Amino acid sequence: MVVVLGDLPHQVGRIPDIIAPMEGTHSLANHFLIRAISVKSDARVYYGGPVQMERGFILHEEIGDWDSTLKVSDQTALTTSRDILEAMARNAGPDRALLALGYAGWGEGQLEREITENAWLHLPADNELMFSTPVHQRWEEAAALLGVDLSLLSTDAGHA
Repeated sequence: MVVVLGDLPHQVGRIPDIIAPMEGTHSLANHFLIRAISVKSDARVYYGGPVQMERGFILHEEIGDWDSTLKVSDQTALTTSRDILEAMARNAGPDRALLALGYAGWGEGQLEREITENAWLHLPADNELMFSTPVHQRWEEAAALLGVDLSLLSTDAGHA
């Protein structure tokens, strides 16, 4: 199974700012009619991709019993239901989670073809990397796990 949440290092905002913004402004909480009580101050909301930016996708540990959850591994799940957002607004959600708005989509077979063409670097999921590594270091550390030094890659093509 492949789960891609777009450009996760691109931060949309902080959950407290989006769940409970200043009075009179639009928020994720208002959109879903969620009453925010309190939210972890270090929680962030990320850009998951350009498709359905009004939808939230929560990648998290502690799989739990949410209304709409896809188990990604024995320790990790992807949830899209409102109940997890309500729990997060009460600080009763998963301790380690990434909330992304939107997703990236591909045509049938496109992602698989790109993987076979080596257009992607991919490795087994690593929860420490996803949930504990500072966002600005994740790409570099993930590539290093594969033995790839990103500073040696180039976007230029040439012919010998």
